[in-house]
Amino acid sequence: MAGHSKWANIQHRKGRQDAKRGKIFTKLIKEITVAARMSGGDVNFNPRLRAAVIEAKEENMPADNITRAIKRGTGELEGVSYEEIRYEGYGTNGAAVIVDCLTDNKQRAVADVRHAFSKYGGNLGTDGSVAFMFKHLGSLVFAPGTNEDALMEAALEAGAEDIINNEDGSIEVITAPADFSAVKEKLEEANFKAVFSEVTMKADNEVVFAGEDGVKMQKLLDALEELDDVQDVYTSAVIEE
Repeated sequence: MAGHSKWANIQHRKGRQDAKRGKIFTKLIKEITVAARMSGGDVNFNPRLRAAVIEAKEENMPADNITRAIKRGTGELEGVSYEEIRYEGYGTNGAAVIVDCLTDNKQRAVADVRHAFSKYGGNLGTDGSVAFMFKHLGSLVFAPGTNEDALMEAALEAGAEDIINNEDGSIEVITAPADFSAVKEKLEEANFKAVFSEVTMKADNEVVFAGEDGVKMQKLLDALEELDDVQDVYTSAVIEE
């Protein structure tokens, strides 16, 4: 199936993430701890934990840090108890925004998120106000020039749900969230290394932003992502440089 051009947008997102490396370990430790608390410390039976541990290893997090985070989650070590909270709202021109938090202080988290929305022209909505516009899935993006037929065969054999051919030549493999890590590993075994991969909330209908509106929307997203309690920010906005 066809998809809009997104390679430049992916590169833009990667660049912004690389610039925020200082927060990556903190976010991953929180995610590992909560995943272990919810479904146990065995990565073979906990897809969410497995995905977090794989990402932590890709970020070169020391094994001791990963082990301690798992043990804090399972209760073998004392640690802070984090609560998962999702906030939904609207940004520039009504673009949908989902903000996922892991926090030990719900009052602080909601105050900070509401302030960011207000400061940059957005509005915090009610539960369920925009979530229905998104689908929870795994996404692996491969560079233009990747052998399409070979990748498609390998992806379907690995258990992928869909393959999207974008106009710029990049290819996106879609998986169920629980299958993400297994599909990613099988594709790597077949020598297909994604340049960008994540379990995400993907908008059913994306809206392209440019110019002043794009700058304004990016400021809101940056402000949200910089908050200590925020783990992930999802939006229907696609911001062009």
